[in-house]
Amino acid sequence: MSNPRWKRRPHGSTWGDFGPDDELGRLNLITPEKVRQGVAEVREGLTFCLSLPLEYPGGNILNPRRHPPVIRPTLRGSRPNFNFRLCEEVPDATDVISDDLVVMHLQYSTQWDSLAHVGQLFDAHGDGRPEAVYYNGFRADEDVVGPSGGGDAGVPSGPARTSSQARRLGVHRMAEHGLQGRGVMIDLHAHLGREPVAVGYDALMRVIEADKVEVEKGDMVCLHTGFGQLLLEQGGAPDPAVVNNACAALDGRDQKLLQWITDSGLSCLIADNYAVETHPALPGEGCCAQLPLHEHCLFKLGVNLGELWHLTPLADWLRANGRYRFLLTAPPLRLTGAVGSPAMPVATV
Repeated sequence: MSNPRWKRRPHGSTWGDFGPDDELGRLNLITPEKVRQGVAEVREGLTFCLSLPLEYPGGNILNPRRHPPVIRPTLRGSRPNFNFRLCEEVPDATDVISDDLVVMHLQYSTQWDSLAHVGQLFDAHGDGRPEAVYYNGFRADEDVVGPSGGGDAGVPSGPARTSSQARRLGVHRMAEHGLQGRGVMIDLHAHLGREPVAVGYDALMRVIEADKVEVEKGDMVCLHTGFGQLLLEQGGAPDPAVVNNACAALDGRDQKLLQWITDSGLSCLIADNYAVETHPALPGEGCCAQLPLHEHCLFKLGVNLGELWHLTPLADWLRANGRYRFLLTAPPLRLTGAVGSPAMPVATV
C-alpha cells in the first residue's frame, strides 16, 4: 500500500485503511449503527455534564504554556458593550445589552486532541530521511502550517490575525462528523483510588474483567481516574504537590496495552486526567516518542484523545446502577484549522 504522501506507513498504523485522503481516522467506526447503540442505552433520560468549568484546572501548573480563559466585553465605539443602556443611542429604547469575547487556550481545560495535535519525525518515503508528518502522512508546513517566528505566536499584543492552520486533520473535521455514539466507562478509580499508578495492560485487564466491561468496535472509551474531581476540590488553585502526584494514567510504554487499543477497535480514548497517559512518560529506549500513547493513537491509529473531562458523577451513577454504557454526545467547537478544542460532552443514561 502506498500513497502520494508516503511510500511506507508506520508499523501497526491505519494509514490508508479509510481512504488515501482520510482525515477522520477511527471516527469512521462511529457508524449510524453505533449511534443507535448509544441511543439504546438511554433508559432514565438523565444527563451528565462531563466538562469541567473551562477556567479549571486553574493557574498553569499542568502546562506552563496554557492559561485560563479571559472574558472581556466587546467594544461599542470607545466604550464597553456591557450593561449598555440602548436609550443612550436610541431615545425611549428599553434594551440593556451585554456582549463579550474570550481569549482562550483551546486545550487548557476539558478538551479534544485533533489528529493534527501530535505528529512524529518519520521516514515516510523510505529514503532514510525522517520528516515531520501527521496521521495518514499529512505534512508539517504544507498541510499543518504555522509561523516561523514567535512574533506571530501566543496572545497578540497588536492587531490580531490568524497565523496557524491545520488545513488537514483539524478539529473541525471532528465537529463535522458529529461525535455522538456509545460511551463505555472503565472505572480505574473504583479499584485504584487516587494512587499515582501507571496502568499497563495487565492492570487494565483486571479492572475490565472485575467489572465485566466489554469494549466493542467503534465505542468511545472513558477512563475514570478521579483526577477531574480532584481538580474541582482544589477550587481553581491546584497544589502542585497534590495534582502532580495523584491518580492513575495509562502507561504509554506498555506495548501490550498499545496493542489492546489497536485490537479493541475503540474509536476515541478519553480520560479525566491531564494527558490520558503518564506524563512525563516512563523512560524509553533509544530514539522514541516522549508521548508514546499520543504517538500510537493520534499518529498511527487515528484515535482522538479527550483529556481533563469530569467523569466522577457519571462513573458513580453507572456503578451504583450496575451499568457501564451510555449515550455520549461530545462535539468540539467547529473552529476551522484548530488542532484542539474545548469539549462540551454530555452523557445520557
